[in-house]
Amino acid sequence: MAAAKTMKKTAAALASMLVAALALAGVGNAQQKQLSIGTGGPGGVYFPLGGAVANVLAKAMPDLHTTVEVTGGSVDNIKLIATGQSELGFTMADAAMDAMQGHDKFKNNKVALQTLLVVYPNRMHVVTIEGTGIETLADLRGKRVSTGSPGSATEIMASRAIEAAGLDKDKDMHRERLSVAESVNAIIDRRIDAFFWVGGIPTAAISTLATTAGVKMKLIDHAEFVEKMNEKYGKLYSRSRIKAGTYPGYKTDCDVAEVWNLIVTGKRMSDEDAYAIAKTLVEKKEDIVKVHKEAESFSLDNQVQDRSPVPFHPGALKYFKENGVGG
Repeated sequence: MAAAKTMKKTAAALASMLVAALALAGVGNAQQKQLSIGTGGPGGVYFPLGGAVANVLAKAMPDLHTTVEVTGGSVDNIKLIATGQSELGFTMADAAMDAMQGHDKFKNNKVALQTLLVVYPNRMHVVTIEGTGIETLADLRGKRVSTGSPGSATEIMASRAIEAAGLDKDKDMHRERLSVAESVNAIIDRRIDAFFWVGGIPTAAISTLATTAGVKMKLIDHAEFVEKMNEKYGKLYSRSRIKAGTYPGYKTDCDVAEVWNLIVTGKRMSDEDAYAIAKTLVEKKEDIVKVHKEAESFSLDNQVQDRSPVPFHPGALKYFKENGVGG
């Protein structure tokens, strides 16, 4: 009888300890910070890089629970930050400037942003295939052209390049609004004649097109329009080059427009978290490079204000200044 009572007491004590342990675990989980990262579509570069960023942050900052969101791209990512649904987002510098100023897709809806890191340059691809008769941007007149998905900054930059070339995106061509993966499928099926994509190199979906049997990919030069784009929209764009060999079997250099990418946040992130995130992404960049080589640009040298129209977060700026970069 005594033994039975002792066993009951022991069981009760163990049950109490288990409840306490579960309660403590619940408290720990409740205290874990949520960090959602807006990226892009699976066929682009933001999505795999976002996954790599989430992984390095989770390892370095165990108090963070990081998740990666598949989105339409820059515009969607900024809107998610504005509504508090994401804490971080990848964006092109031109979309970020529009958001800060309340222009274009953010008309009358300014978004207060802060840059955590200038990450890498995006090159604009104007992609077609042999047999369409397209050799220049002027040849897009009358053609079926995708200018990027609705939530992307590709659409913003494509519209500006088309305008600089003297064309109207809605009147002078039959316009589609497809993601890069959708655009590749559509051009292979001959449902469109060309598409715009602004992204890191190489972009997986375009590599797929370059290796597709029965089609011969062509990239169209357009760097000549950079100055005209900058005259109207500010000094956001520069001349660049997609070198021969960037895509399988593609043996010709292509002169293109370039814009820098940023990782941005809103106004709610603490200085401590911003400092830790910037430090981790710079110092653990080799782990991110293993996923995509564009992460080579996650460096202190690129943390200068002329590459970001958005002001740096004070926490990130503190880390840069400790390492001799003024921001």
